[in-house]
Amino acid sequence: MLRLITTSLCLRCHRATALPLHLRPCATLNSAENQQTVEALYDLSVDIQKVRKLKGWVLHQSPAYTKEVADLLKDMGASGSVIARILAVHPEAVLCHPEQMKAQRELWISVCPKQKELVGIIEKFPASFFTSSSHHGNQRNNIAYFQSLNLNKRIITKLMASAPQSFSRPVEQNEVMVCTLQQAYQELGGEEANMKIWLQKLLSQNPYVLLKPPEVLRQNMLFLRDRGFSTAELLHLLSKLRGFVTELNPDSMHRTLSYSQDTIGCSEAELRDIILNCPALLYYPDDILAERFKGLLSAGISMSQIIETPTVLELTTQIVNYRIQRLRAHRYDVRTGSLEVLNGTKKDFEMSCGKLQLRRERPLFNPVAPLRGDD
Repeated sequence: MLRLITTSLCLRCHRATALPLHLRPCATLNSAENQQTVEALYDLSVDIQKVRKLKGWVLHQSPAYTKEVADLLKDMGASGSVIARILAVHPEAVLCHPEQMKAQRELWISVCPKQKELVGIIEKFPASFFTSSSHHGNQRNNIAYFQSLNLNKRIITKLMASAPQSFSRPVEQNEVMVCTLQQAYQELGGEEANMKIWLQKLLSQNPYVLLKPPEVLRQNMLFLRDRGFSTAELLHLLSKLRGFVTELNPDSMHRTLSYSQDTIGCSEAELRDIILNCPALLYYPDDILAERFKGLLSAGISMSQIIETPTVLELTTQIVNYRIQRLRAHRYDVRTGSLEVLNGTKKDFEMSCGKLQLRRERPLFNPVAPLRGDD
């Protein structure tokens, strides 16, 4: 707060000296800039240099509604520093007509009624909020459609923020993809009662799944079925891949599966088991897998250990080597122990290291030794 006040006072002091425009600090020599916009951004303590460097074209546009944008955000509870950050990273906001901004606010409040939360979303995804007025009709229709599916408002808000393109296009395109996902879920034996929760989880984990052609999902499911996966196993993969199954294609999966099978030296059935334990293996191209297999084997880890814990292949070689060194400091040898301790997020791994440390420090209890009583 002190830094913000100091910055604001300094900027006002620059104006108080009444220097010619071309001599003001950070001012432009280009007379084509909209000086009202520049002055308004100065008043809001926006990083003008950053705007000029990344999106200088905005400063040349007219009309601009800098004050109106700031007032709208302020009315929603945004602080001065938050407004300055939003306009520094997304100065295009000042080109939105006030009526358009008000319409957007009403639209977003229909799914995110708490304005404090909405300000947080705008700060993270300003381009999703300050969008073209030509999309309002599609946005409204898509919101109504997802509400008709009884999706949680938080899920709809996340979709609007993370994948705004899916709301700016005609609702019919989203209907087709959602129907394709629901049909795949039912055909693979998914229970009707759980479909809404399943769809919510899938959309929240990968909002961009809506932007993929439905044919991609069908082709990938057919390919995996041809590789011998049962309907129950396909449903497991579809759920575990979190919608990212649409990011794959049969050719890339074929190369990955062929390379993995040749490297591991396993049967088709064994390979399916490995994939079911580590579905993410389908994502990685063979050159990345080659590097990871080499890194693990060079660290003294056996192929049988990798087969037992294939999720270790999700970690980069750099992360694996770092974690092995940390474990070695705790006297844990991954060559003879389980690889499960290597897995997980950074937080998970730190917890595992903490448990190993406690195990080392904990005194051994001898049940035969007599207990020392009070004298």
